[in-house]
Parts: sequence; structure tokens; C-alpha cells
Amino acid sequence: MGFDFTPADRVNTLPPYVFARLDELKAKAREQGLDLIDLGMGNPDGYAPQPVIDAATEALKVGENHGYPPFEGTGSFRSAIARWYHRRYGVNLSPDSEALPLIGSKEGLTHLALAYINPGDTVLVPSPAYPAHFRGPLIAGANLHKMVLTAEKDWLIDLSQIPESVAQQAKILYFNYPSNPTTAVASREFFEEIVAFARHYSILLVHDLCYAELAFDGYQPTSLLEIPGAKELSVEFHTLSKTYSMAGWRVGFVVGNSKIIQGLRTLKTNLDYGIFAAVQAAAETALELPDSYVEQAQQRYQQRRDFLVEGLEKLGWNIPKPKATMYLWVPCPKGTGSTDFALDTLQKTGVVVTPGNAFGEAGEGYVRISLIADRDRLQEVLDRFQQAGIRY
Repeated sequence: MGFDFTPADRVNTLPPYVFARLDELKAKAREQGLDLIDLGMGNPDGYAPQPVIDAATEALKVGENHGYPPFEGTGSFRSAIARWYHRRYGVNLSPDSEALPLIGSKEGLTHLALAYINPGDTVLVPSPAYPAHFRGPLIAGANLHKMVLTAEKDWLIDLSQIPESVAQQAKILYFNYPSNPTTAVASREFFEEIVAFARHYSILLVHDLCYAELAFDGYQPTSLLEIPGAKELSVEFHTLSKTYSMAGWRVGFVVGNSKIIQGLRTLKTNLDYGIFAAVQAAAETALELPDSYVEQAQQRYQQRRDFLVEGLEKLGWNIPKPKATMYLWVPCPKGTGSTDFALDTLQKTGVVVTPGNAFGEAGEGYVRISLIADRDRLQEVLDRFQQAGIRY
């Protein structure tokens, strides 16, 4: 007699996660002796800042930190989050009810969907988008309405293209500026428009501000919560993974409407025990680092951006320099699909890039390149492209 171990429909209906597939291909390439240069995931190189490491080391020596942490996070970390928001954006938050630490923002974004979406609910999601923005709702059983983004409109959501009937039914709208993967940025006026739209149709806004501090050329990203009235219907997610090179530490947070956050907290109390207190102590230290550290991180990524954009121009690409994020959003050579181009690049050069269709159908025709290697390695990328005849 056989056993039926078929996964639930919510798992079977998910498209393959491209980063897991890339890991398989990278493992095979390494077995073949290729020197991989992995510019696929947004996985910052190097160490977390030394004060952060020191804070974690000291926190490890405190016995009570080795027990279960509070479900809602430590009070000191929540207070640091509130201070950071006020310092950066002039936004006042209650650390007791309007800030919730997360095991990375991806976890929070996905669990928010489970906390607020019933099967069949209409959810507005961009395409292309960070996968958690549409996979979380898919897992929750949402009916997705994809807001297709295009280069012609600077990869901005066009609210006028959302049908009236869809807007009236929509429960949640996910969005992300500065954008992963497109690197697009949005003006304050855009944020004002999206808040007015959400208020008119009673839609919960979920904004992902993971690249708030990786901005260049004098550009300052907008927090959704800066917009008057936004906190009444919104939450905003942030992570320490990118700016502070803490991707593996798994720590982030969500801020905004206290009732929305309470719903997420209630779900999480049934699913996890929160973040290791020593990691929260380290994250608190990161948020309190002087601006000079952020400026150093910005300079590092801006230099890499400039170097790689200029190098790709010599190979036929014309890529506008992004004003924020740690990525380049690069069109594939004409007539080449994003998956084929990424695989061909990997096989011929050992350079890993992410196919744009991993971020939704509208990402087809592009690849995302992460600026997570120093200039010597980026020069090696350009040399390998030149030798392999990879050009636009």
C-alpha cells in the first residue's frame, strides 16, 4: 500500500524559486572547476560593521539572552527602530505598538499575507517585483492582479491602469521604491498619489523600504510614513541585510499602523519565538551607527555602479545609472530570453546573474546584476564577457 505525500495545493501552485534553481546550477559549475563570480542574489560581501560584531559578542555573554526572547522583540531594539525613523524621516512611532522586529523582512512580508489575506481576496502586486511580494499572497490563496511595470514609464506603478472593478475589490497593495529588481525610484508626489488611491478604495498599503540607505547622487528615498495620513492604512518593512551587510543575521522590522502590526504579531506568536536577543542587540547598534558608516556604504556601491555601468557601455549596453539599490537592471541582448541569457552567461563565463522572469512575467527580457563584488572582480566579469563575446 502506497502513501500519498502530495504537498498542499498552496505549495504545488508556486512557481519554482529561481534562486534555489540557481544554487543547483552553481553547484554543478563548481564541480566542473569553474571560478564562479556570483552576482545573482542580493547578498552583500564582507562583514557586518565591527561595532555590530562587538555588540553581538558582548550580548552572547549575558545569560538571559540565551532564553526565549519576547515575542514582540526587545524594548531596546524597538526603541532604536523608533529613534532611527525619527532621525531619518521625521516620523514619530510608538515603540510599544508601531514597531515589530522580524526574522528578516522576507519573513514578515510573507507572514503579513497569511495574517490578512483570505483565499480569493484580490491583492495588487507589481510585476516585476521582489518574489515575496507575490509569493506570500499566492501562499495565502490570493487572487493576484498584476500591475505591469514598464521601462517606458520608468518602472512606476500606473494607478490609472487598475480597472475600477479591481480597485473596488482590492484588499492589499504591495509596492517597493527604491525598487528591487528594477532599481526605479519614486517621487514624494507618487507616494501621495498612492496614499490617496488607497484611502479612496480602503486598501491596505504594504511598502518595502529595504534600500532606504543605499541611495546615490544626492537622492533621498521617501518613507511611505512621511505622507500625512499614511499610517492610518499602511505598514512599511525594512531590513538590516543590505546596508549593514547582515543578510545572514536574519533581522528586520515592520513599522506603521498598530492594528495591522498587531495582526501580524498574533500570527507570529503561533509560528516562531522571535529573534535571538543577541542579534537584536547587534541590530540596535547598527541603527545607531554614525552617518559616516552609511556614507561609506553608499560610496562603495556607487563606485561599483559607476565602474560596471561604464564597462558594460563598452560592450554595447546603455544603462542609466540607478539612483538607489545595490543592483543593475540590464536588458538582455535582442532575441534572447532572460533565462537563456543567464544560463549562457553562467556556462560561458562562470558569472551568475538573475533572470528577470524570476521577478514576474514582466521581468522577461532583463537580468539583475548585484553589485556585491569589489572592482577587481567586476573587472574580471567584464574581461570574461569580452572574451566570451557576451555583449548587447
